[in-house]
Amino acid sequence: MIFTPATWEVTPGYVNYDEAVARMQARAAEIHAGTADELVWLVEHPPLYTAGTSAKLEDLQEPGRFPTYKSARGGQWTYHGPGQRVAYVMLDLTRKHGSFPPRDVHCYVRALERWMISTLADFGVKGEIRQGRVGVWVVRPDGGEDKIGAIGVRVTRWVTWHGLALNVNPDLSHFGGIIPCGIREHGVTSLHDLGVKASMEEVDAALKRHWDVIFGLGDEDFCLRDAG
Repeated sequence: MIFTPATWEVTPGYVNYDEAVARMQARAAEIHAGTADELVWLVEHPPLYTAGTSAKLEDLQEPGRFPTYKSARGGQWTYHGPGQRVAYVMLDLTRKHGSFPPRDVHCYVRALERWMISTLADFGVKGEIRQGRVGVWVVRPDGGEDKIGAIGVRVTRWVTWHGLALNVNPDLSHFGGIIPCGIREHGVTSLHDLGVKASMEEVDAALKRHWDVIFGLGDEDFCLRDAG
C-alpha cells in the first residue's frame, strides 16, 4: 500500500478526558471504514487519574484527589495533567508503518517507545526500556530508575487508539495519589526535573521529527523482541 502520512494535530488548552475518548473512538471507526486519515493528536489534560484494564483499586492511594476515569487502554493507573504531553495515536495496523510489519502490536509498542527515546535524546536525556516494564525510564545518578514516559494502547479492528504520555513539566507530586503502573519500587521524573527546561513547543517539534523517521519511510530496526 502507498505510504501516506498521518494527520498531525495539536489542541491548545486542556482537553476533557471523556471528550478525548469519544473523539478517539469515532476517529478509529472512521479510519477502519476508510473515511478518515490516520491521526496523531497531541493534547494536555487537566489533572486526572485513569485506570487501565489491569488497574487494581488498592493502587489508587488518594481517592477523591482528582477525577478518575476507567480507560479501555491496557495497563494500570496513570496520571495526566498540565505539563505532560499526551500523544493519542490512531493508526491502521493493517498498513505498513516504518520498519515494523503490519498487524504486529508488539512492534507497534516498541515503535512508541523508540519514538520517546529518540525525542528525549534531542534534549540530552537517555531514555531506556526495561524487560517487563512498558514505558521509558531514566537512570538517576544513584543508580535508581524513574519513569519519564508511559504507554497504554488499545487496538480495535486493527486500528490503534490511546498512546503515550511524556513528562515535560508536570507537577510530580500529583503522581503520589496512585501507584503509577502498579510499580512501587521506582519513581517518576520529567524533563524539567532533570534540568532540561524545554518548552512544550520544542518537545512537539522533536516528536514530529522523529515520528517522520520511525513511522514514516525510515528503516531503523528497533523491533527487538528480547529488548530491554
